[in-house]
Amino acid sequence: MTEIDAKIDALVPAWLTLPDVAERLGVEVTRVRQLVKEGQLIAVRRGENRVLQVPEEFIADGKVVKGLVGTLTLLKDDGFSDEEMLEWLFTPDPSLPGTPARALGENRGTEVKRRAQALAV
Repeated sequence: MTEIDAKIDALVPAWLTLPDVAERLGVEVTRVRQLVKEGQLIAVRRGENRVLQVPEEFIADGKVVKGLVGTLTLLKDDGFSDEEMLEWLFTPDPSLPGTPARALGENRGTEVKRRAQALAV
């Protein structure tokens, strides 16, 4: 769990606290913490109180967005830190179009994963 810098913080449109994530997923906060620990979600410390938060786009329809876990695994295998993953996921890519995070939310995960794999080359 990382503390985020202002540049990357500004890329992410909205954040959820861990209790908010738990509520949206219908699970206990301890389960959300486990998802973060296992690398299935990224949580960073933000704000004055340094509260752990997750990008809102990672959660949709009561689930972790389809394709996110695999994409995070690929990026981690490529040597990306949590901050670098967030920067990559939320930086607009005109060829997608939009951000990789938005593309995942729109069920275009195959293309996002293909791009993540290409980063390793």
